[in-house]
Amino acid sequence: MTRSLDFNCDLGEGCDDAAVMPYISSASIACGGHAGDAATMRQTVALCLQHGVAIGAHPSHLDRAHFGRRALDLTPAHAHALVLDQLRTLQAIVNAAGATLRHVKPHGALYNQAAADPVLARAIATAVRDHDPTLILYGLSDSALTSAGTAAGLRVAHEVFAERRYEADGRLTPRGTPGASIEDTPSAIAQVRALLRGQVTARTGEPVALRADTLCLHGDRPDAADFARALRAALDEVGCRVVAPSKQAP
Repeated sequence: MTRSLDFNCDLGEGCDDAAVMPYISSASIACGGHAGDAATMRQTVALCLQHGVAIGAHPSHLDRAHFGRRALDLTPAHAHALVLDQLRTLQAIVNAAGATLRHVKPHGALYNQAAADPVLARAIATAVRDHDPTLILYGLSDSALTSAGTAAGLRVAHEVFAERRYEADGRLTPRGTPGASIEDTPSAIAQVRALLRGQVTARTGEPVALRADTLCLHGDRPDAADFARALRAALDEVGCRVVAPSKQAP
């Protein structure tokens, strides 16, 4: 197999980012909504520069108590302002480091809500475009968010997940549902290999076709570094070139 795939991880969330960095090509950095502060953003940006990892923003609901994983109602104007404010916060830190912001990936409940809600997705995509139209918008594969990004004139990356189960409609199995997360490495590797072929098996057994531009690993897993190492080895084994979308031809 010869193809390119981005391998991204959500970082700046209080975990061992340095241990994950050698294996990934892109990092989505918490911007203070669900986790992180100016110090963690600076530290994570510095690690990205050290390892040649593309820098992205990971905006979320302002809900640190629930780690941004509680669905909240937002008007389009509120969603636009929420995302734009967090992008500006990280952008200032990126600029101070002499680095470049490459992508935006919403976090948690905001991500999942935008995957299903075209109005919210459009507000987020518009905020990204208003901040910088060259940014790449990451969203759940073949979802309302990637569609909104394309409609807004943004480059998008269709995201798939190594250690989350899928439903038959292509959405992620909600957290709290038995089997929503894949805990063992061999099962995650098997899912990644299937995703490289453009298909995944839903939790309920149905085959689901998915476009895979970027593969996500959650950095808040206690075993994130070991998982990242194993997944990168599996990608290398099948000849998949791991590279950030910003370094790939559009």
